[in-house]
Amino acid sequence: MLVNAKGQAIGTMDKMAAHTSGTLHRAFSVFIFNSNGQLLLQQRAFDKYHSGGLWTNTCCSHPRLGEMTIDAARRRLKEEMGIESELTELFQFTYRHEFDNGLIEHEYDHVFIGICDQTPEPNPTEVAGFKYVEADNLILSLIEHPGEFTAWFKICFEKVLENYYQIY
Repeated sequence: MLVNAKGQAIGTMDKMAAHTSGTLHRAFSVFIFNSNGQLLLQQRAFDKYHSGGLWTNTCCSHPRLGEMTIDAARRRLKEEMGIESELTELFQFTYRHEFDNGLIEHEYDHVFIGICDQTPEPNPTEVAGFKYVEADNLILSLIEHPGEFTAWFKICFEKVLENYYQIY
């Protein structure tokens, strides 16, 4: 779903065409914390079309045509990580990142948060691994090893953490 700078839908385009041309499109990122305050990270499958093997938020994707973003976020959380959670939208942000393979992420990203203690059962075609991480350890890892994390995660994690502490 293509969007303008305000996040309003303006058309559609094939996912790979949007990532080749760098056209602004709607996306979402889900951050799941457990009841101990640890963030559930996923390691993207190594054969993903970009950012394979990098660590990132619990799940992320794009809504289908006509699908509400919150519904898409819940659907993909179940499809990618095998868990369900109530989600709250925290904020939106826009970013653009060019990858070494020529693809471009130019996304209007809706960021959701949830609390869940279910044991993940990740889809191996989407997820290579997962782990729960304390916020302090994650901040240190982002500073010491930024190349191990996705571009969008590095952009929005601090704001997610600020919101998490305000809500919970």
